Amino acid sequence: MMINESRRSRAHFDIPLTILVFGLAAFGVLCVSVATFNTASPAEDTLLNYIVASRYGMRQAIFFLISPIVIGVITFFPYEFIRRYSALFYYIALGLLLVALVGSSAEGVKAWISILWDYTLQPSEFVKLACIIITAKHLENNEDPLGTMNGALRLALLMGVPWVFTLAQGEMGSVLVMIFVFGVMLFFGGVRLRILGGIIAVGVIAIAILYGVSMASGTGNYRLDRILSFVNPALVDKNATYQVDNAKMAIGSGGMNGLGLFVQGSFSQLDYVPEDWTDFIYSTIGEAFGFVGSLILLLTYLLLILRMLYLSFYTTDRFGQMIIIGVMAMMLFHIFENVGMNAGLMPVTGIPLPFISYGGSNLVTNMAGIGLVLNVTKNRSITGSARLTPQTSVKPKYLR
Repeated sequence: MMINESRRSRAHFDIPLTILVFGLAAFGVLCVSVATFNTASPAEDTLLNYIVASRYGMRQAIFFLISPIVIGVITFFPYEFIRRYSALFYYIALGLLLVALVGSSAEGVKAWISILWDYTLQPSEFVKLACIIITAKHLENNEDPLGTMNGALRLALLMGVPWVFTLAQGEMGSVLVMIFVFGVMLFFGGVRLRILGGIIAVGVIAIAILYGVSMASGTGNYRLDRILSFVNPALVDKNATYQVDNAKMAIGSGGMNGLGLFVQGSFSQLDYVPEDWTDFIYSTIGEAFGFVGSLILLLTYLLLILRMLYLSFYTTDRFGQMIIIGVMAMMLFHIFENVGMNAGLMPVTGIPLPFISYGGSNLVTNMAGIGLVLNVTKNRSITGSARLTPQTSVKPKYLR
């Protein structure tokens, strides 16, 4: 058994995880192109021509080509630098959030920074990774991370500041992601369930208060409509449920095997579902690939999540283990919420589908997250031998 665990805990570049990720990202380029293809057919009906003819598809293809660079840089970045200077990444992310806050807004949301031409950067995406790294550092040497008042207050401050800044931008969806990731990391980090339950209760109350302030200022009425449309569609105007209703019809129209790719007169081609290349891209997948294609996608995501959970189980370094858990939790929430809201099973939030939805910041952040996971597995021999032995492993009880 010890030999088996040693083999599974060896340092390596994880090929299965890499294949899953790039397979999903390549599929994302195809899906974005299907959702936004030009109504005028290209000169030749080839997949490449359709991608080139789609403005967003071409852009997503560029982001995809950049992805190996992102993965490579993060994977081979010095592991000890990430551990030692975790606060540096945190403060850089906070700085980007502040820059976005003083910038211009779109539909009441100040979440983007203009970079070059009409390309933008969404800092809230990178803040998620920064929060994962700083939380992992805090949990590294703390068997009971909330055991002291000083430790609890410090962690609350570290998380509360980016949450408030992100919420001030109008990015409620990103805040929910960060809260979920934080809770999962604490759970696997060994926090007692009753304490974790108390944190969740306080968080729910705080969110309710913030929502109340948002309603009173008149800046969050559309968020309230989203919640009411999920709880009871009869309480809101039909326009509030328009996007979800159309998404469900598009998914249903795909039937068992789907309508196929680049079909003239399809819901995708007619722009029947608003934002069907970003937050509602799952409706495009359901229409084009049907139930079978959608199920294969979900099973691929399941393999991705289980692979990261497996890698965390055999990582003896606590800092690295918590990073893997955090990235896994981030992906899990995105998948569950995005698919759920497309199917009308979850409230609508601006949360994209990992590796599939259009967006450079989203794709680069997800790739960077996977790069962090690969960095951990690549440095297992260093972190494991330098910091831990099999007899003194600090795996939390939930992973033993």
